Amino acid sequence: MARDRISPPATELGSISSWLITGAFVMILGVGIAVDLTGQVHTQTRANDVASQAARAGGQQLAGSVAIRGGAPQIDASQAAQAARAYLASAGVTGTVMVRGDVVVVETTDTYQTKFLSLIGLNTMTATGHGESRSIRAVDGTEQ
Repeated sequence: MARDRISPPATELGSISSWLITGAFVMILGVGIAVDLTGQVHTQTRANDVASQAARAGGQQLAGSVAIRGGAPQIDASQAAQAARAYLASAGVTGTVMVRGDVVVVETTDTYQTKFLSLIGLNTMTATGHGESRSIRAVDGTEQ
């Protein structure tokens, strides 16, 4: 005797499809978070690097007359700020520059354009950076 095939109830038709769609969406969202958070970390690192290099460029702008006479290095504040701002502009990053005595301080802001998270409305992520440079006089590795 052949048994009749038992057909599933009508309420269960397509239930695998909804789980598949939900699972695929969650996996795409997980990959998107991983990709975009990695991109944001890269942008944060770049913001810090650019700030440090801009501060270094500013810190190299010494008052020549004092340095030539062998005195302690003094930063030319206007030249230092101009050099640091020029470096920021060449890197395409916005930021602020402050010169306090022998220290040049640079704060930067950069933006990461999301790749996947824009699907849920998060289009950009902001990263900030900080860099400082201090001009010193050293002889044989010892600050003087």
